[in-house]
Amino acid sequence: MSDDLKRSLSLADSISMVAGSMIGCGIFLVSADIARQVESAIYLLLVWVIAGIVSLFGAVAYGELAANIPDEGGQYIYLKKIFNDKIAFLFGWTMFLVIQSGTIAAISVAFAKFAGLLIPWISSTNYLFGIHFGSWGFSTQQAFGMVMLILLTYINSRGVEAGVITQNIFTVTKLLGIAAILICGLLFGLNFETISSNFAMSSFNFQWGDVAKLSTATVGALFASLSWNNITFIAGEIKEPEKNVKKALIYGVGGVALLYVFINVVYVLTTPIAGIQTAPEDIVAVVSMSRIFGEIGKNILAVIIMISAFGASNGLILAGARIYYMMAKDKLFFRGLAVINRQTRVPVNSLWAQCAWIGALILWGNYTQLLDFVIFAQLIFYVISIFGIFVYRRKENYTYHVNSVFAGVFIVASVYIILCLAVYKPLYTLPGLLITFAGLPVYSLWKRTSQKSYKERIKNSMYADKLLEKID
Repeated sequence: MSDDLKRSLSLADSISMVAGSMIGCGIFLVSADIARQVESAIYLLLVWVIAGIVSLFGAVAYGELAANIPDEGGQYIYLKKIFNDKIAFLFGWTMFLVIQSGTIAAISVAFAKFAGLLIPWISSTNYLFGIHFGSWGFSTQQAFGMVMLILLTYINSRGVEAGVITQNIFTVTKLLGIAAILICGLLFGLNFETISSNFAMSSFNFQWGDVAKLSTATVGALFASLSWNNITFIAGEIKEPEKNVKKALIYGVGGVALLYVFINVVYVLTTPIAGIQTAPEDIVAVVSMSRIFGEIGKNILAVIIMISAFGASNGLILAGARIYYMMAKDKLFFRGLAVINRQTRVPVNSLWAQCAWIGALILWGNYTQLLDFVIFAQLIFYVISIFGIFVYRRKENYTYHVNSVFAGVFIVASVYIILCLAVYKPLYTLPGLLITFAGLPVYSLWKRTSQKSYKERIKNSMYADKLLEKID
C-alpha cells in the first residue's frame, strides 16, 4: 500500500463519489432509445430494474475485492494481482484511450449543450473566430465544454479534499434536483389516460424473442450505471478502505438504482410511450417537465442536467487520474505521471495529461463513436474482474467473502448481454476489441523500454562501484 496519497475521505465522501459518478446525463437521455428498442412502457421499466439488479449484484461482489485489496488503482490493481501486468495494462490503456476519457469528453460537451438552452451563443454551429474547415470546426459548445474540463482539473489538482468537496456539493444539489422532478411529476404531471394507454395489458405480449431484445436494450441502462467502479481507483485516499469502499458500493449503487427506476416510473406515468420514443434530443424529462411547467420547465431541467453533468465529470476526473498514476508507478506508462505534488498530495501530472487527451477528444468530435465501440470491451473487463474473485480466493487465504451468488448472477447476465451484442450489434464488438488489443504492442514496447532502462541503471551502478573501489 502506498504512503504517497493522503487518506482523508470518509464513508459519506465515498458514497457521494459513487452516486455522483454514476448520475450523469445518461438517466435523462438513454430512456428514449431504450423505449424505441423495446416499444413498451412495461419493458422500459423492466430494463431499468434488470440494470439495477445487475449493477447492485456486481457492486456487492466487487466489495470482496475492495475489502481484500484496499490499494489505490482499484480495478487496475485487481487485474494485476489476480492475473498479470498485461491484462491490467490493457484495462488501463482502454480506460485512458476511450472509456474514461471518452465518457468525460461526452459529458463535458453535454454540459455545454444544455448550457446552450440557456445561452444560445453556446452552440455546435457557432464557430469561434470563424474557424471552420470542412466538417471540422471549433465551436463555442466545444470551448465551453473545455472550460468546464480545465476548471475541474484545476480544482482536483489543488488536493483531493477540494475535489471531494466539489463532488459532495454537486451530488447533493443534483439529488435535490432529481427529487424535484419526481415530486413535480407525481403531484402535477400524472395523466390517467397516458397511464391506461402505457400499461394496457393488451399491449403487453411477452415472447421468448423479447429476452434478447431486453438484453441489448439493457446496455444503455447499464452504462448509465456502471461507473461505480471509480470509487476503487481512489481507495488509497479513503479512510479504512477495507470497510468503507464496500459499504459505499452497496449504499451508493443501491440508492442510485432505485432512483433510476423511480425516474422512469415518472416518465411512463406522465408521458405516452410514443412521446418518450420521440423526445426532442432524446431528453425524455424535457417532455414531462414541459407538460407541467411549459418553457420554464425546460430551462429548469437544463440547469439540473448541467449540475448533474458537472458533478459526474468531477468524480470521473478525480478517479481516472489515479489509474494512470498507478500505471506510471509500475513503469507501464509515462514516468512523469507518477509524480505526486508535495503540497496537494495528488498526481497532478496524471490529472493534466488526462485533461489534455480529453481536450483532444472534444476537439476531434467523434468521441461518441469511440464510446459505442468500447461498450463491448468494458463489459468484458467487468466480467474478467468479477470472475477474478474466484481466482483470487484460490490464490490467497482471506476471511471476507461475499456470497458467490452475487458474482455468479453478474457474470451470467453480463456474458449473455455480451453474446447478444456480438450477435445483434456486431459493429459494437470488433472495434472495441481492436482498440483494446491495439495496446498489446504498446505494452511490449513499454516493457522492453523499462527493462532496458533497468539494465542500464544496474550497469551504471556496477561501473560506479568499480570506480569507488579504485578510489578506495
